[in-house]
Amino acid sequence: MAVTVTTFDKMKQAGDKITWLTAYDYSFGHLLDQAGIDAILVGDSLGMTIQGHRTPIPVTIDDSAYHTACVARGVENAMIVGDLPFGSYQVSKEQAYENAVKLMQAGAHVIKLEGGELQNETIEFLTERGIAVCAHIGLTPQSVHKLGGFKVQGRGESAQRLLDDAKGVQAAGACAVVLEAVPRKLAAEITEMLEIATIGIGAGPECDGQVLVLQDMIGIYPSKSPKFSKNFMSQADSVGGAIEQYVAAVKAGEFPAAEHSFN
Repeated sequence: MAVTVTTFDKMKQAGDKITWLTAYDYSFGHLLDQAGIDAILVGDSLGMTIQGHRTPIPVTIDDSAYHTACVARGVENAMIVGDLPFGSYQVSKEQAYENAVKLMQAGAHVIKLEGGELQNETIEFLTERGIAVCAHIGLTPQSVHKLGGFKVQGRGESAQRLLDDAKGVQAAGACAVVLEAVPRKLAAEITEMLEIATIGIGAGPECDGQVLVLQDMIGIYPSKSPKFSKNFMSQADSVGGAIEQYVAAVKAGEFPAAEHSFN
């Protein structure tokens, strides 16, 4: 059965953990779909995992649309989340709409964009025009240079800003929000506060769902994987088996464990 934004709402209410992974091509899209993943994120992380850049910033909207279309051809049930890359939505809400349309025409069901309060007007503009939007707050990789690197966000006085961002994106109409590299206690507070689903990546097990970069999860990314990731291939006999282990671990609340979370 196809996963929709309504599915996310029902899963949150039922306490059923939501599973996400990234994919960028037909073969892995099909493999993830067959393994029962709830959502596939065609992330701008492709700039690092596929293109070999140090950050996702060089990724273009044409790159994102191409890889979204590749994944979509292999998927029957999972939700496909298309990522708006750096520079494709920050100029105006009209620019965001134009590029969101490109991703939807390529096969995306939901559009993800980074940023909290600053993007509320854009989120509202898109949702009013029939586009489902997933927000992304905390560590926002497209702002890595401004943030001073890939660092945990929301510690100390900045925690209130993330709480406000979470409330704001929900009020603007977002159907879900990714929380990246956020202290576990704060992520739990945000999850409890919101009606929409929270998808954690380095944000602790209390989030409504989890997402990892596929190349980290199967241990093939050449650089060191982040603290919040886990190599599920180390105890699996196939890539498909590793993906199934990931799905089972998230559903059972076994991943992420304490060592994959931040205090």
